[in-house]
Amino acid sequence: MSQIDGYTRFVNRPLGKQIARTIGLPKPVPLRRYTKGDRLVDGPILVVGTSPAAEAVAKQLWADEYDVRRDPGLKQTFAAIIVALDDVTHPADLSERVREVGAALRGLEANGRVLTIFRDPEDPTVVTDASVVAARHGVEGFTRSLGKEMRRGATANGIQLADSVDMSAPSAQAALRFLLSGRSAYVAGQFVKVTSSAGTVPADWNNPLAEKVITVTGAARGIGEAISEVLARDGATVIGVDVPSAGESLTKVMNRVAGIAVQMDITDENAGHQLLKFATERFGRLDGIVHNAGITRDKLLANMDADRWESLIAVNITAPLRISEQLLEAVGQGVVAENFRITSLSSTSGIAGNRGQTNYAAAKAGIIGMTQALADRLAQTGGSINAVAPGFIETAMTDAMPTATREVARRMNSLQQGGRPVDVAEAIAFLSSDAAGGINGTTLRVCGQSMVGK
Repeated sequence: MSQIDGYTRFVNRPLGKQIARTIGLPKPVPLRRYTKGDRLVDGPILVVGTSPAAEAVAKQLWADEYDVRRDPGLKQTFAAIIVALDDVTHPADLSERVREVGAALRGLEANGRVLTIFRDPEDPTVVTDASVVAARHGVEGFTRSLGKEMRRGATANGIQLADSVDMSAPSAQAALRFLLSGRSAYVAGQFVKVTSSAGTVPADWNNPLAEKVITVTGAARGIGEAISEVLARDGATVIGVDVPSAGESLTKVMNRVAGIAVQMDITDENAGHQLLKFATERFGRLDGIVHNAGITRDKLLANMDADRWESLIAVNITAPLRISEQLLEAVGQGVVAENFRITSLSSTSGIAGNRGQTNYAAAKAGIIGMTQALADRLAQTGGSINAVAPGFIETAMTDAMPTATREVARRMNSLQQGGRPVDVAEAIAFLSSDAAGGINGTTLRVCGQSMVGK
């Protein structure tokens, strides 16, 4: 499969650009993606505001030797614009700073980043203060709408801080780095919610998963293969799990990433215990699991038989639920890490629904529910659980779609193109790290700000 779809290649050539401009066609550009060792950005970063978050971010970026600017009025180009709105208490407080951002947008480079930093509108300390809550929700609406105005591969996202958290928290630093870098190429119009100051800053940001042992289910191909590759790149030892029929593919992937292949049916009632036994015997511990394995059995509900429904539910939600429970029972016994990380694959179908996918949407919405329900339990020992909800991702399955359907799906997002498996994998790796330990119970969409859902 080509790394760039044919239409995107065409409109980035001189003739294609001219035709697209003349008749008003979408003009997607190749996205900036992360290669190990990359700097977060290569150009100046504008920091707007004088709040505590603005000062902390500017100081942090200066310390990392980035070119930080504080004056948006000069005619200059920027690789990123960060606007700190953590101190707003009324919607009127937004005006001056968002206008400063607007004045600087013409200088934003291709594949640039705009980040808002603000406080959680649902924080229990402010939920009865109407003006504060209105202001914070106002930042959400501003950020989402700005994301839909971005061009040339640029994105707008937000970092949402609990009132008890500041930008020096490990997860706030990790979120800043993730959203500025090429790791977040296909994340647009989204918010990373930092709920606590938990987590630890890695010794090396290029190896944030060093010495971690992480299981990935459905690791033999597609998104699971990409997850395994990115986790290994970031320092983890991967235990790749897939069904026996995928054994040859699984072995090839694990050999490439220096991981361990385990052939297993995750719907087995003792799958979690089997995984734990294997990890104990081989490594003496398990630090995390990625619930990636999944199947589709699409059919309109009126035509769906019991097997299509039940087989999908068994793989996509019942197995992750059972395996998670079995692993969490072992926390505190010296094998499953107390700061255990669970990251699961949901889907935009689980958020907004999708025709012909009532079974799939039910399961993927169930993943979001599992994530929310287990968050407090994991937090008690320093662990965390999060989910990633991909949108249209270029895979062998989407290659088989009818051409017209595939092209429409590719363009129905702010970036006007499909994502890649690596985009999902980057989000999984970010959420699986100890640096992201203060991000818990959330679902991060990797969908290019799809028009489906919010």
